[in-house]
Amino acid sequence: MSAGAEPQASGSVQSGPAASAGRPIRRVVLLGGTSEIGLQILLALGLPPEAEVVLAGRDEQRLAAAGKSLGCHVRTVQFDAVALDGHQAAVDDAFASGEVDLVIGATGVLVPQETLDGDPLQAGRLIETNFTGHVTTLLAATTRLRAQGHGTIVVLSSIAAVRPRRANFVYGAAKAGLDSFARGLADSLHGSGVRVLLVRPGFVIGRMTEGMPPAPMSSTPAAVGAAVAAAALAGRSGTVWVPRPLAALATVLKLVPRPVWRRMSR
Repeated sequence: MSAGAEPQASGSVQSGPAASAGRPIRRVVLLGGTSEIGLQILLALGLPPEAEVVLAGRDEQRLAAAGKSLGCHVRTVQFDAVALDGHQAAVDDAFASGEVDLVIGATGVLVPQETLDGDPLQAGRLIETNFTGHVTTLLAATTRLRAQGHGTIVVLSSIAAVRPRRANFVYGAAKAGLDSFARGLADSLHGSGVRVLLVRPGFVIGRMTEGMPPAPMSSTPAAVGAAVAAAALAGRSGTVWVPRPLAALATVLKLVPRPVWRRMSR
């Protein structure tokens, strides 16, 4: 995904008033430590040099290279999104330095539907990466955050979660599951001091979508990062749409008659 600079956040936060805005963010865990969107969130936060970022991922060299751009202390943790039995240990390691202010779930893959049609095993791995792995890691992180009584969880959903399309219905199903999980998680955390930011971008032009023609209301990793960082720094919870008009489009998409929906390629 491209990482061009954006002048301001282009998302909107809905549902719920601001809560304790101004609490400093000093320690952040990025699950999927080389994610373009995840790294753009970190850059947009403007973390001070004494802050600590924990980058969790598989490739130590790529994690180290990503950390060099952040301007603060960086620690790496071994984490594989599909190695579910290792997620508790990875989260424990990520929290080993002390209390965490922000946890970002940014692991994800995008595979063409026609490829998945002929490879059910790969489809299952996509579901594990984009949904199941988030459930295991974020539940483990939630236990820690609930115990400390504060913190924000960022869940990267998608407009694809609103209604599955024949062009990418496995990916859409994974995002729909993740989206539902995040909303339920937010309800379960009400009154705990822990907030959930559910991020629903449209088509994001970048590494994951390279070679694909941009869809209407496309954005960039930098735009998504700016919107999420602004919401997190304001102490908000709820839903972040990037760009803002995507919220209205999502409502329209739900109303399209199914025979018409079947004929839509995108």
